[in-house]
Amino acid sequence: MRSVMIGDKHCGDGHPVFIVFEAGPTLTGLDSARQLIEVAAEAGADAIKFQILDADRLMGQKDVSITYKVLAARNGGATEDVTEPLAVILRRRQLARTEWAELKRYADKVGITFFATVDYPETLDLVVELGCHAVKIASGDVNHYPWLATAARTGIPIMVDTGSSTIGEIERAVEIVTAAGNDKIIIHHCPSGYPARLESINLRIISTLRQMFEFPIAFSDHTPGWDMDVAAVALGATMIEKTITLDRTTRSPEHIMSLEPPEAAAFVRALRDVEVALGSSRRRMTAQEARGKLAARRSLFAARDLRRGERLGEDAVDWRRPGTGIVPAEASYAVGRVLARDIKAGSMVSWDDLA
Repeated sequence: MRSVMIGDKHCGDGHPVFIVFEAGPTLTGLDSARQLIEVAAEAGADAIKFQILDADRLMGQKDVSITYKVLAARNGGATEDVTEPLAVILRRRQLARTEWAELKRYADKVGITFFATVDYPETLDLVVELGCHAVKIASGDVNHYPWLATAARTGIPIMVDTGSSTIGEIERAVEIVTAAGNDKIIIHHCPSGYPARLESINLRIISTLRQMFEFPIAFSDHTPGWDMDVAAVALGATMIEKTITLDRTTRSPEHIMSLEPPEAAAFVRALRDVEVALGSSRRRMTAQEARGKLAARRSLFAARDLRRGERLGEDAVDWRRPGTGIVPAEASYAVGRVLARDIKAGSMVSWDDLA
């Protein structure tokens, strides 16, 4: 698998999992967006992602509605279904160009990569103008081939979201991007739903996508907690995108399954711990494990007092810990040999003890 540079960090096999906190659907204005950038940076994430869009232009029919779940109360976990026009929801995520520029400067200041999902050439031009190191194409645009080609021609890394896509649609989207001269692609497996149902997550597709494509495979999580993210890393995802919020009880999509500030750092630590624990595909052990192995294995000991010149018989052998002497696999080379010296019962037998 090839790796993709995003800013000064690699995304791909052999590199730390690239951790992205999504704040596009959960900001409630400029101040909250700044706070979410702070949360992401302080937690140790690699990037913060927003959604730069024009809701009124994007929604040709303003009466299209969606139903999503919100927490009815912080305690107890009860939920409510809320139905709203999608245009209204998307307008809540909008900021002015000057505000996006301010947020990009702030992200640079605190040392976290800033990128965004975009919807039209004007928003694409803005992220290029701001010096963003990547751009994301929403899953709804996976078959919008002119838009994919336009984004690809910027030359910056293209993240292709694939929620509700067929394998054939993903293949075609990748072909469009590469045909436009851009091979800096990250393919996102993104289960649908807010939150996603367990039956729809289908984490094994990560392995399939890894086999099919030479590009990094990401997992965009729409579930509470981070069990699915840990599993995705174990299956080979090299980027994880997780939504964060300042308040999970906010009555708007995606807050219900987002991480709150106190959880963000623990989430990053959990993924870093998994990376270490996954280790290598080669069998290896630490020096401590090697010492522990010898302590648990067995060596040849004298079962009774033995005399010089005596032949070492089966009845004179006992196998005891530790395994720092003659090991059981070497028994045929030791048993039957003549003893070169006296050995007391319970003593380890060494090769020097044998003639």
